[in-house]
Amino acid sequence: MTISRRKALTLSGATLAGYSLGVLKPGRLHAARPAQDDWPETLVERPLREGFPAPLPLNDDGSAPEHPESAAGPITDPLMWRTQGRQTPDIEFDYRQLRVKVDTRGMGRLAGTLRFSDLEPLPTVSQTFLLQCGAPNPRGIVTWTGVRFSDVADMLGLIPEVHYCRCVASDGFYADEALSTLRHPQVMLAWMMNHEPIPPQHGAPLRLVIPFRYGNRSVKAVTEMAFYTPGPRMPPLQA
Repeated sequence: MTISRRKALTLSGATLAGYSLGVLKPGRLHAARPAQDDWPETLVERPLREGFPAPLPLNDDGSAPEHPESAAGPITDPLMWRTQGRQTPDIEFDYRQLRVKVDTRGMGRLAGTLRFSDLEPLPTVSQTFLLQCGAPNPRGIVTWTGVRFSDVADMLGLIPEVHYCRCVASDGFYADEALSTLRHPQVMLAWMMNHEPIPPQHGAPLRLVIPFRYGNRSVKAVTEMAFYTPGPRMPPLQA
């Protein structure tokens, strides 16, 4: 099969492989994804995604309502891993063996590999919140146990100018959050879910929990945390 150079530049490697093996047919690909030439030349009406985003109930101050522990239960499927087939990445799931790369980029007293032995001395907290994704599922009220992110930030000795943190998951997904958000007392790094180790499909061995954000911001299976700042303090301008 022969395709033009222009067409080849717009196709992914997997699609090109499909062409070469005869698995994909041009007509089928065109039906699945309109060609760039068919893209509207003007803004046109498009239907909104039904049921998206799902309501995220919050307190008036923007925090997440706390639930009684008796309301805790499972999280409904589907689970949104960024992997082929949405499969849970194969990593070390035992929280006692967790290893998280921490890069403070010269803006913290500590950097290197975070282990569970570093978290054990910090105050342990348990909090029960609704986990709600933007879509109706997954969803569930969960009791999380771990440490407050603010206590981890203090342990690392971050300077005040650190602006945000990037948390990276085992599947390559990442989320950037302002440190002011992560220092909220409800934000946790959790290793227990409903008083049991977090199951692999729900983010073992360590999960970021931001209960006043949609669930995809509560990064599963955190493997890396990097801290950034937009720039150092500048001297005041002269009058």
